[in-house]
Amino acid sequence: MVDFKVVLSDPSTGRAYNIDASGAGAGSFIGKRIGDEIDGGNLGFNGYKIKITGASDRNGTPARKSLPIAGRRKILMAGGVGFHPRIEGERRRKMMRGAEITQDFVQINAIVSAQGSKSLAEYFASPEPEAPAAE
Repeated sequence: MVDFKVVLSDPSTGRAYNIDASGAGAGSFIGKRIGDEIDGGNLGFNGYKIKITGASDRNGTPARKSLPIAGRRKILMAGGVGFHPRIEGERRRKMMRGAEITQDFVQINAIVSAQGSKSLAEYFASPEPEAPAAE
C-alpha cells in the first residue's frame, strides 16, 4: 500500500502538523485533485474537513493545480508554483506534476477547512513523561 506524509496546516492557530498516512488514510487521497476536500475521519480527525492545497513527489517535483493530468510533464512557465522568474518576462520549461494525487507522491500539503469538536493541538499533544519516584 502507499504511504504519504501529510502536512496539515491549521489557519485558526497558524500551526502545521506532520502526519504519516498509510493504509485507508492514504487511500482516501488517491484519485483526488488539488482543491478537493476529504473527510478528516479517514486520518483520525473526526468532524474535520481537509482541503488538499498541494503535493510533491520523491524528486521534489511540485504538483500544479492548473495541470489536469496524473503524470509528469514539462511545461513552459512564466511564474507560479515551481518557478519564480528572476527577470521580468522570463519563461522557462520546467518539469511539473499534474493535479491528480497518485501513489507517486510522497508529501501532500493540506489545510483545515472545517473544524471538529476537538482541537488539533489535543490530537497531537504528547503525553507528559512521568517524574521519577522519590526514594
